[in-house]
Amino acid sequence: MSSIKGNKLEEQDPRPLQPTPGLMEGNKLEEQDASPPQPTPGLMKGDKREEQGLGPEPAAPQQPTAEEEALIEFHRSYRELFEFFCNNTTIHGAIRLVCSQHNRMKTAFWAVLWLCTFGMMYWQFGLLFGEYFSYPVSLNINLNSDKLVFPAVTICTLNPYRYPEIKEELEELDRITQQTLFDLYKYDSSATLVAGSRGRRDLRGTLLHPLQRLRVPPPLHGARQARSAASSVRDNNPQVDWKDWKIGFQLCNQNKSDCFYQTYSSGVDAVREWYRFHYINILSRLPETLPSLEEDTLGNFIFACRFNQVSCNQANYSHFHHPVYGNCYTFNDKNNSNLWMSSMPGVNNGLSLMLRTEQNDFIPLLSTVTGARVMVHGQDEPAFMDDGGFNLRPGVETSISMRKEALDRLGGDYGDCTKNGSDVPVKNLYPSKYTQQVCIHSCFQENMIKECGCAYIFYPRPQKVEYCDYRKHSSWGYCYYKLQADFSSDHLGCFTKCRKPCSVTSYQLSAGYSRWPSVTSQEWVFEMLLRQNNYTINNKRNGVAKVNIFFKELNYKTNSESPSVTMVTLLSNLGSQWSLWFGSSVLSVVEMAELIFDLLVITFLLLLRRFRSRYWSPGRGDRGAQEVASTQASSPPSHFCPHPTSLYLSQLGPAPSPALTAPPPAYATLGPCPSPGGSAGASSTAYPLGGP
Repeated sequence: MSSIKGNKLEEQDPRPLQPTPGLMEGNKLEEQDASPPQPTPGLMKGDKREEQGLGPEPAAPQQPTAEEEALIEFHRSYRELFEFFCNNTTIHGAIRLVCSQHNRMKTAFWAVLWLCTFGMMYWQFGLLFGEYFSYPVSLNINLNSDKLVFPAVTICTLNPYRYPEIKEELEELDRITQQTLFDLYKYDSSATLVAGSRGRRDLRGTLLHPLQRLRVPPPLHGARQARSAASSVRDNNPQVDWKDWKIGFQLCNQNKSDCFYQTYSSGVDAVREWYRFHYINILSRLPETLPSLEEDTLGNFIFACRFNQVSCNQANYSHFHHPVYGNCYTFNDKNNSNLWMSSMPGVNNGLSLMLRTEQNDFIPLLSTVTGARVMVHGQDEPAFMDDGGFNLRPGVETSISMRKEALDRLGGDYGDCTKNGSDVPVKNLYPSKYTQQVCIHSCFQENMIKECGCAYIFYPRPQKVEYCDYRKHSSWGYCYYKLQADFSSDHLGCFTKCRKPCSVTSYQLSAGYSRWPSVTSQEWVFEMLLRQNNYTINNKRNGVAKVNIFFKELNYKTNSESPSVTMVTLLSNLGSQWSLWFGSSVLSVVEMAELIFDLLVITFLLLLRRFRSRYWSPGRGDRGAQEVASTQASSPPSHFCPHPTSLYLSQLGPAPSPALTAPPPAYATLGPCPSPGGSAGASSTAYPLGGP
């Protein structure tokens, strides 16, 4: 028999005994069972203290739960995750979304404000990233001062040379040109063009592509009347006949199915271009190996040469022949063993040349100017006399001052430039470094060889490729002029393919002119030239010229490009925007990344749970029922009092296995068990489990 400590069984409440919800495990029993104490399942340390009577009992510790601390834990819901983030993040304003949750207006206000701030910040982020990925550059200008390498200087005679190997063919071309001028303009040029003419005879039929006069159709009557009405001054003179025709020559393709006229409004341009076209065909017949031009040595063209007050020698220049500009000489090129250096600026510390500019009348129809042509360029660059040269006037001293400039471009994403031309889809045909002009000329020559089957004589040719000659390539003229039109309109893509080099060195030139020699000094100057250089010419002033090329100053400008927005600048700007809108740091970004990761994990787990409940629940339910059926019921504790209904059911016999359910809490199990009949009076005797 056992009783609850402190409760008197003699005086019982007439009401039925109710379970005491607040009764704790620490209450001691007044009367112990006579049988030896059995171990009670679930007996806590506090029970032992009550049995020993060791004073007041402290609060019982919490029962261990099924949850144990794991290495990685995730939140059970989005709400729990959001509240945890807002309470613990270092981002300003996020905690206001939680602390003001009892005031919906404030919560909505801070939510809208937080989202707007978040959007503004990422809008600024988009602008910053857009600026970074546009790859802007800044131009840095540096002024340097040092000794400078003197550039290469190429100077030409402007007298195309009559090679002995093609002398007869050129004379035949001159006679045909003489007759053409007489037929078209009634002009007899025998005394000017060809000495010792054989008489005028029909030679035009022997030459392909003769020069012709073409009638131009008159404009429409309405257009002519409108043009006359717009004029404020009436022209009473009759219409001049020469305005209604042009000069040109016909060019046809291989099978003569397509022809066109290459026409010019100026007779001078037409005759010169027509003569040049036939001269190119004749010049292409020259053998590849030619003897040196002994009769036109450097002394016959250049009377005097000085650099830095020191006379030049033959090792300081190289020679080549240009089809139009004649014999050319390049000073201080890459073949020079000792490149010239300028340690001081000024006219006396540069290159000074005294030139012979008289016209020897080698090919007067091809060269219509007198003087010389000069070009300043780098040592590793070819001399494109058509592109960058300018003419020197006879009887004039030309002083050319130079100023060096260097440009370094950024390649890659920052600019469309190439370092050495290796990534340009055009083969370099010149024995020099890559430049844009080199690439453009090489591109045209490649298309010329591909479309016309021969090489243009003005540009280098690959091996085993012949220069164009209408005796071997009858339609090359038709192909060339068509190709030239496509080249000028960039239909060939040469200007697109040929990118600018990343590193460029250029020279800014400025020229000054003065009469040379002067009136008072011309007598002794010409006399000295006569005695030393055998200079004899009637019009002496038109036969000489002088040129001075020097550095204006040794200060040179270097223009270099640098990225305007680097990665460091981008990160700094992003951090400034983040601090402006949220007042946080890089660790706050990590918190945002953690939040996004947790959201993804929770979403994945929820989807996985839904998938398992939909497709795996039936199988798992059958297996769980079998496990429950095979599980033996554990024996109840000694102080467990069964419900009267359970006693009655136990007497009736075995019952089917019930479902696995949790029994309701029995708070009165520690007291005397009520009678099976459920009488109001309570007995102090506890019934055994089998019956009263």
